[in-house]
Amino acid sequence: MLRLSLEALQIVDAIDRRGSFSAAGKELHRVPSTISYTVGKLEDDLGVQVFERNGPRVELTRAGRELLKEGRYLLKAAQDLEHRVRRVASGWETELAIGHDSMFSSLAFDADIRAFYGVAQQTRLRIVREALSGTWEALLDRRVDLVVGAPGDGPAGGGYVSQPIGSLRWVFAVAPGHPLAALPGPLGRNDLQHYRAIVMADSARQMAPRTVGLLLGQDTLTVPDMTSKLQYQLAGLGFGFLPEPCARAAIAAGLLVEKAVEEPKPDETFYLAWRTGEGGAALNWWLERMRRPMLFDRLCLHLPQSLPHHVPLATTQDLHDI
Repeated sequence: MLRLSLEALQIVDAIDRRGSFSAAGKELHRVPSTISYTVGKLEDDLGVQVFERNGPRVELTRAGRELLKEGRYLLKAAQDLEHRVRRVASGWETELAIGHDSMFSSLAFDADIRAFYGVAQQTRLRIVREALSGTWEALLDRRVDLVVGAPGDGPAGGGYVSQPIGSLRWVFAVAPGHPLAALPGPLGRNDLQHYRAIVMADSARQMAPRTVGLLLGQDTLTVPDMTSKLQYQLAGLGFGFLPEPCARAAIAAGLLVEKAVEEPKPDETFYLAWRTGEGGAALNWWLERMRRPMLFDRLCLHLPQSLPHHVPLATTQDLHDI
């Protein structure tokens, strides 16, 4: 007799991620007594202790960690099976995840989402923001079904189809009061190594993160997205390359200074990508929609271009302290 159920595995997974029975209950919309009963019955059926109880917080035992490690494969397989069965029955996926690089705003897809809901047949839509190599990893790890605006060439090994949708020029920029602004160009490594670089975090979990242009031992401020990077460069806290559309208005307004560098960053191509061998009605609808002309222009309209009022510009003394 099978002593494991997908419901029990789902509950164990939620408890591990959320840290407590009550938090797992809120996520799964179950009362705490149901969560406790299911875990207790699982432990009795298996004859092992799955969780160490330490007050309100709990931790997996060694046996529990092994159970959940393999159990997550079963949960994913069951989810994939559910999606395939429903897709065969109706032609429409149960859920479709659209990933995009965090440089762009999810609002760029507003019109597409509205149009999709007008034709979709009970397909849940999920929008996912990743950064740099994380966009490609999310596609290959099946966390998303379609990536819009994945930067740079995809990883080796295949398993996906990609089409270029546009490219961006990069400019090296600093605030007017930053010490680098006063140096004659082009700036070289010896000029840059004494100051802080502001870089965007790569969301990849397994793939090697991108660290383009950083010097060995370079002081860095790592931020979660391009909006934060632009804000901190405007505030004078460091230097870095920015997409030309992000920096154009700030340079014209005198809030940033473009500097020539000995090692400029080449233009970067962005891609539309999806896994091979997959083609439900929802994915096909989005592929047709994303292949329309002017997609990349629309994405670029939603690049960050302004400085919120609550981010103060650095003073001259602040800049000398960098």
